[in-house]
Amino acid sequence: MTSQQHWQAIYGDKSEQEVSWYQDFPQQSLEYIEMAGLALNAHLFDIGGGASTLTDALIDQGYQKLSVLDLSEQALEISQNRIGDKAKQVNWQVANILSHSFDTDSVDLWHDRAVFHFLISDEDQDIYIDKLHKALKLGGFVVLSTFDIEGPIKCSGLPIKQYSWQTLSQRLGDNFELISHSQHNHQTPFGTSQLFNYCIFRKVINNQ
Repeated sequence: MTSQQHWQAIYGDKSEQEVSWYQDFPQQSLEYIEMAGLALNAHLFDIGGGASTLTDALIDQGYQKLSVLDLSEQALEISQNRIGDKAKQVNWQVANILSHSFDTDSVDLWHDRAVFHFLISDEDQDIYIDKLHKALKLGGFVVLSTFDIEGPIKCSGLPIKQYSWQTLSQRLGDNFELISHSQHNHQTPFGTSQLFNYCIFRKVINNQ
C-alpha cells in the first residue's frame, strides 16, 4: 500500500473526529502563526492540512491567500464540505510533499503539524527541507510541530521520528533561526495524550 492509499483508507474508514490528531480548534498553531505578525494578504501554506480546522480559523481571521496540500483527496474534501462556499478562497492541492513542485519564494508562512515526523530517512528529510527552502521567502516563517522525544513512536500505524526543539533546529540547519518553541500535550478523541513539540523558525539565509 502506498502512502497515498494509506491515508485515503484512513479517511475512508473514519470521520474527521475519529482520528487521533483531531482538534476542535487549532489553538497552538494559531498562536504560532500570530507570532509571525503577517499581513492578511500573506501567503500561508498548510502542509498535510487534510481535514484540519486550521483553514476554517484562518479564513475567519481574514487571511486571503491560503494553500493546503495533502496526500488524501478525501481529507481535503472533508474540509471543503465543512466550510462550504469559503472553500473557493483556498488553493487545494492533492500531492506528495516529496514530489510536489513549489514556486520559488512564493510562501510567507509554511505550516506543518505532524507531516515532517513521518519522514524517517535522511534522504526524505533532505528533500522536504529543500522544498521548504525553495518555497519560503527570505524572512518567511516556518511553524513546525512533531511528536516530542517523550511522545509516541508511531501514528496511524506508521513509525515516526521524534524531535526536541534542539534536534529539530539542528535538522533544519543554519538557514532557519528558531524564534520560539513549546511542548503541547494533545488530548486525542480516545482519551489518550500525545506530547507534541511546536517550533517557529524564520528563514534567515537564502542560499543552501
